[in-house]
Amino acid sequence: MRAWEQRCLDNLTADIFGYNAVQIGMPEIDALAASRMPYKLLADRRTRAGQELARPVALTLDYTELPFASQSIDLVVLPHVLEFSTDPHQVLREVERVLIPEGQLIICGFNPASLWGARHVLRRVGGTSFLPRTEELISMPRMKDWLKLLNMGASQTHFGCYAPACRTDTWLKRYNFMDNAGSRWWPYFGGVYVIQAIKRVKGMHLIGPAWARKKAPAPAVVPATNKRRETQDG
Repeated sequence: MRAWEQRCLDNLTADIFGYNAVQIGMPEIDALAASRMPYKLLADRRTRAGQELARPVALTLDYTELPFASQSIDLVVLPHVLEFSTDPHQVLREVERVLIPEGQLIICGFNPASLWGARHVLRRVGGTSFLPRTEELISMPRMKDWLKLLNMGASQTHFGCYAPACRTDTWLKRYNFMDNAGSRWWPYFGGVYVIQAIKRVKGMHLIGPAWARKKAPAPAVVPATNKRRETQDG
């Protein structure tokens, strides 16, 4: 799962330009590895004491109260943050606040409409779940509705990890065909998804530089018949 998400995040962030990018949560994934922005920050709600991480957490924060100025961030990445938050709506509102107009948001989440999601729900019957204990799995249509309410439109969506979660490499290899055929035959049933959204601001329009001056309108041409009539009347 981490390998698939890393490839997807690298492809998305490589083409997003700006100055300030923030990854919130999941230090195990370098979501900004391919980003070309000069200022990149990793933030989390805890420092993960006792865990060896490839990248140290630069800032500890509360997901529902981001310590950034309004309209100051070009890109925010939330890898599996909303499903572990007790108030995902407030987290999205804070992200919308700190994003600049036309700023971009990337969300990674577990898909409840998948084999992974079904197994996670059945844990309540007495089984064990391979996923961490979450508040609630959020479907992609529901996530898009939340983003739409905040004037953020989804520009790209991706699904991955179609094979069931198995504990041994032998069984994982047996189900490799599901990962290879999933994007074609059952694209919306992947275990995880990635959404890229853009913050839209009403009344704003991007315009190009005013380098070329407008040409003066050409003088109106008087038909020859009118000129002849004017001379006769004069």
